[in-house]
Amino acid sequence: MAAKKRSSRISSSSSSSSSHRSEAFKPSSPDSVKSQTNRHRWLITIFFTLFFIISLLIYCQRYYYYYTATTVVVDVEKPYVYQRGLVKVDSTYCEVIDENLNVSENISQRHFGNPVLAYITPWNSKGYDVAKKFSSKITHLSPVWYELKNEGSKLVLHGRHNADRGWISDIRMKGNALILPRVVLEAIPLDLLKKKKLREKAINLIIMECKEMEYDGIVLESWSRWVAYGILHNSDMRNLALQFIKQLGEAMHSVHLERNGKTNLQLVYVIGPPRTDKLQEHDFGPEDLQALYDAVDGFSLMTYDHSSPYNPGPNAPLKWIRSTLHLLVGAGSKSRRLGEKIFVGINFYGNDFVMSGGLGGGPIIAHEYLSLLEQHKPLFQWEGNSAEHFFLYSDNQHVQHAVFYPTLMSLAMRLEEACSWGAGISIWEIGQGLEYFFDIL
Repeated sequence: MAAKKRSSRISSSSSSSSSHRSEAFKPSSPDSVKSQTNRHRWLITIFFTLFFIISLLIYCQRYYYYYTATTVVVDVEKPYVYQRGLVKVDSTYCEVIDENLNVSENISQRHFGNPVLAYITPWNSKGYDVAKKFSSKITHLSPVWYELKNEGSKLVLHGRHNADRGWISDIRMKGNALILPRVVLEAIPLDLLKKKKLREKAINLIIMECKEMEYDGIVLESWSRWVAYGILHNSDMRNLALQFIKQLGEAMHSVHLERNGKTNLQLVYVIGPPRTDKLQEHDFGPEDLQALYDAVDGFSLMTYDHSSPYNPGPNAPLKWIRSTLHLLVGAGSKSRRLGEKIFVGINFYGNDFVMSGGLGGGPIIAHEYLSLLEQHKPLFQWEGNSAEHFFLYSDNQHVQHAVFYPTLMSLAMRLEEACSWGAGISIWEIGQGLEYFFDIL
């Protein structure tokens, strides 16, 4: 009987186990299969979503560390106007109005490594203050002070009344800019160039003034005057003209400065750009540059005033500047050597041209330019061929005007062009520009 009971338990257990196995391997219903599949898809979706988010966070963290470690540091070293993204083609009048007085905290740091010659005019006193503020960015300062004239049979150097010894002292306390006043040669060339005694007198007057006033040299302007007198078409007169400049340069180089015995008086000579693709007889050309190379310390090239009220347009098209340099210094290995003595002219003024109702208009300076921006709120346009900004407006008489005035972008491209030739720049004139122009120098 016991055996029967055990057999019964075994049979019952076997039946129960068999029943559980049959339930375990029982096929799922269609709804159950669908539910499990959806659950698997949901889990997979969550997994890949989390993987994507974590990967993105890691990437962003790496990019943040890279950006803060490199890009920001580089930007801080750039001038303020670059940090603010103001040097661009799509400039706006609002940016100019809001930012034109803002410059880098360190105004003594130079960003343009080549020489900078800055002109200052007595009729625009702002230039004197700007020169003192940004003296460390300028290597040569040329106040427009002197004229050498005929008075009867004598030569007289006019202009000392313009000179400001206090300002010169302030400049020298703030930096190392050389003071080279401009001297315009107004004397009648036929007398001056043909007569040895007059030539020597002119040279002595200039050197004595440099010594007494403790100048570092002069900037001489005479070529344009000689063109006006029509003497440069004559080969003999042209040779006499070149010989006079050589004689002046050699005499100045023989004078050691008492203030700094290591240097001599310097001579920078003003030259005009050719107005056509081919050099005219009266143009200052490459042969003239070669002839004066050793006697002259630099050539102030007036690459501005390309347009006029009678031929309105850009002030100094970049292609014209480039072609002028190519005409003067050529190409190849010698061009760099010659280019290093060129101060490429850059205008800090603009022009407001009348475009309808008759031609007219003329130069404008910083405060006049800002006034136009505030009054007309114009749309800036970029002229690609000249690499200059301009805008249009209608005055109270409904006359259409076109205004060309330097911008940070146009200046930056001209600095780059000058650097490509190894050249410096000459600015006419620093009192006429916006203050943040100096931030890129």
